[in-house]
Amino acid sequence: MQSPADHPDNDLASDYLIAPDPGAPRLTRAVTGTDHTGAEVEVSVVEERPLTIFLNRQEIVTAMTIGDYPEYLAIGFLRNQGMLADGEEITGVDYDEELETVVVRTASQTTYEEKMQKKTRTSGCAVGTVFGDMMEGLEQVRLPATEVRTSWLYALAHKINTTPSLYLEAGAIHGTVLCQGDRPLVYMEDVGRHNAVDKIAGWMFREGVSAEDKILYTTGRLTSEMVIKTALMGIPVLASRSGFTAWGVEIARQVGLTCIGRMRGKRFTCLSGAERLVRDMDPDAVPEESSKHRRKSAGQA
Repeated sequence: MQSPADHPDNDLASDYLIAPDPGAPRLTRAVTGTDHTGAEVEVSVVEERPLTIFLNRQEIVTAMTIGDYPEYLAIGFLRNQGMLADGEEITGVDYDEELETVVVRTASQTTYEEKMQKKTRTSGCAVGTVFGDMMEGLEQVRLPATEVRTSWLYALAHKINTTPSLYLEAGAIHGTVLCQGDRPLVYMEDVGRHNAVDKIAGWMFREGVSAEDKILYTTGRLTSEMVIKTALMGIPVLASRSGFTAWGVEIARQVGLTCIGRMRGKRFTCLSGAERLVRDMDPDAVPEESSKHRRKSAGQA
C-alpha cells in the first residue's frame, strides 16, 4: 500500500495522514486534442482500469477505478456490502497489479451467493453496484448526536478545496475526505464517489479507526447510496459541495445523520440535523470561494 510519505511534500499535503498525489504517473495520461479555436492542446485526463475483488476464493465484483489504494478499496467495498463484519479477522490482502485483482482473505469462510444474486445498480458515477437489500441493517442504526461547529465546516472546505488533487488537476473525478473537527485526515479520490468512500471505509477498518467523532466530506451528490454508506460506517456527519436527493435526506433524518450540502464559500444548506450545528463563526468573515474552484466544481456535480 502507498503511505503518506509517497505523496508530495508540501504544506497542505503534509497535514493529512493520506493525501492525493496528482503527479503520480499511473493515475493520469496526457492526451492531445484541439480547443474551441482549433489550436492543439495537451490535457491531463484521469485513467480508468478494472479491479476484480475476491473474498477468499469467491469473485465478488469488478470495479472501474483509478488504481490507487486497491487494498483499501477492496476491504472498504466488502465492509460496506456487509461482507466483512466488525471485528472480522483479515489474514491477508493480496494485490496483483498485472492481473488487476485483489484477494481479501479472512479467518472465517463465508459464502454470499444469495446476496450476490440480488443486485441494485446505484446512481453512483462509473456505475455502482450494491449487493442485497440497500436498506439492510439501517433499521438498527442510530448515529450519535455529535455537534458540528460551523467554523470546522468553513476551515475544512478551504483546506480541502485548495489541496493539490486530481480533482483540481484533471477533473472527471470525485473526492472523499475523512475529517475530525477542523482537520482533514484521509483524502481519497476515484472516478466513482462510491469507490472513494469505500477506500475511506477500508482504511478505517484496516487501521481500527473509530467513527463517532468524524465528518465525511465529499465532492459528489448526497444520494441515498452516499447516506447509507456513511450511516453504516457509523459516521454522524456528511457534508458536500453538491446537492441532495429526497431519498437521501429522508434516510439521513431516519438514522440521525447530519447532512450538509451546497457548501460554497460562506454558504451551505443543512437538511438533516440542523439542531446539532453550533454557529460559532460569522459567515461574513468567510472569504468567497475562488473562481477556479467554482468552475471546477460546476463540472463535477
